Amino acid sequence: MTQQVPLIIKLGGALLETEGALTAFIGGIQHFLKQYPRPLVLVHGGGCLVDDLLKALGKTSTKKNGLRVTPFDQIPYVVGALAGTANKQMMAEAIAQGLNPVGLSLADGGLCEVTQLDPELGAVGDCKPKNPALLKALLAQDFLPVISSIGITAQGQLMNVNADQAAIALAELLDADLLMLSDVVGILDANKQLIPELDPAKTEQLIADGVITDGMAVKVKAALQVSAAIQKPIVVASWRDPELLVKLANGEAAGTRLQA
Repeated sequence: MTQQVPLIIKLGGALLETEGALTAFIGGIQHFLKQYPRPLVLVHGGGCLVDDLLKALGKTSTKKNGLRVTPFDQIPYVVGALAGTANKQMMAEAIAQGLNPVGLSLADGGLCEVTQLDPELGAVGDCKPKNPALLKALLAQDFLPVISSIGITAQGQLMNVNADQAAIALAELLDADLLMLSDVVGILDANKQLIPELDPAKTEQLIADGVITDGMAVKVKAALQVSAAIQKPIVVASWRDPELLVKLANGEAAGTRLQA
């Protein structure tokens, strides 16, 4: 990781439902920033919160090719869970640990251009980088942007964007380093062993063999595309290690390194 450029960290929503995990991870961020000050942006999903809310409302939730199908009558609930509950929980923990967060969505300041991805998916958006001005201004003043994966189309339609793809678009927007964190140590092979490095050819083979599937396939393919665009590796790792950021900054190997 390069200290002079922004670092975008994408956090999986399971972090919010694992007891003590958010507190430990935000503490790790604070420790990291004290040793390695640099512009930092958090991008998050919150699929588990969406699932819990829809279940409580008696509504079903399905996925297609690793992406959540979001009927238009469900988008208000998805927005509430992601841009509301998940975003403010992360902000609350950051505030409690002395950081200075600003809660945002992909629509704020025109950060991303969002269009409907596929009519069969409903209110699910495709996300492309648009205007970095707001983020650059916030980072210049040492704020910590905390960005939910909710977008709005040019026609004013709320859209649920895959959080991995949102983080990738923002990394391209800022020419930033990107760290994608979930509850697994990285990308695993057929024997459930960590794969230290992946390139496009090896990735396609693992997808063809059914080793990388569903949401992970979406994540890996999109990550490799942006790796090619920004000419930087992207790391997929776990948020379970609070010292992960310090280890990576010190040049230690962790997770899976994706390089186009």
